[in-house]
Amino acid sequence: MAEMMWWAIAAFIGCTVKGICGFANTLVFSAIMGFTQDNVLITPVDLVLNYPSNAIIVWKERKSIRWNRCLPLAALMVLGNIPGIWLLKSMNAQTGKVIFGFVIMAIGTEMLLRKPNATRKQENKAFMTFLGLLSGLICGIYGIGALAAVFMSRITDDPHEFKGNVCVVFLANGTFRLIAYSFLGIVTLQSVKISLMLIPVMLVGLGLGMKISSRMNDRLIKRIVNIMLIISGLVLVLNNL
Repeated sequence: MAEMMWWAIAAFIGCTVKGICGFANTLVFSAIMGFTQDNVLITPVDLVLNYPSNAIIVWKERKSIRWNRCLPLAALMVLGNIPGIWLLKSMNAQTGKVIFGFVIMAIGTEMLLRKPNATRKQENKAFMTFLGLLSGLICGIYGIGALAAVFMSRITDDPHEFKGNVCVVFLANGTFRLIAYSFLGIVTLQSVKISLMLIPVMLVGLGLGMKISSRMNDRLIKRIVNIMLIISGLVLVLNNL
């Protein structure tokens, strides 16, 4: 019962963050559960739980989606998933948590230090290719798509466009990973059962996050989330060195 309570708390906080920002739910969810569970269970649970949340946001923001921006990045992430999924099966859990902690801190710091009024950059094909493949690699191991979100945030000004585009990427990537994880036995009956039990929690958290995002200052909320991510990553690294 106590273990399931931690799953529910992590899912609620993570999905609330997703409702607000359109991403970062996996970082929050995995950071909380990383103290008690291995990535080989956390990742498939998050994948199954996150799949409908992405579909909900894509449908809600469908009029703002720019397919020429999101589809190429989605394809690159799928390619990067292939070595990432293999590493998920073979990587030492403790080593993975240390790497994951550094990933969280790096992403959180980059987003925290970015100038809020900086001019949006045009797409750089080489940078987009590298970032897409790296996002897929990390996503294959941990389910983290935040690198894709970092890039998408640089080329979109409207929050609705950002949420719609980035969740299309996550949805396409999630489809591939769901099939691959099932084939490789990473998605197990245990992970599916946990995910299904958390669906109501996901819906409540996502709905709350969407409500908050429509009423509060997005910049302040994102800053708080970034600080939390940096702290969570630091604690994960220190606890597993």
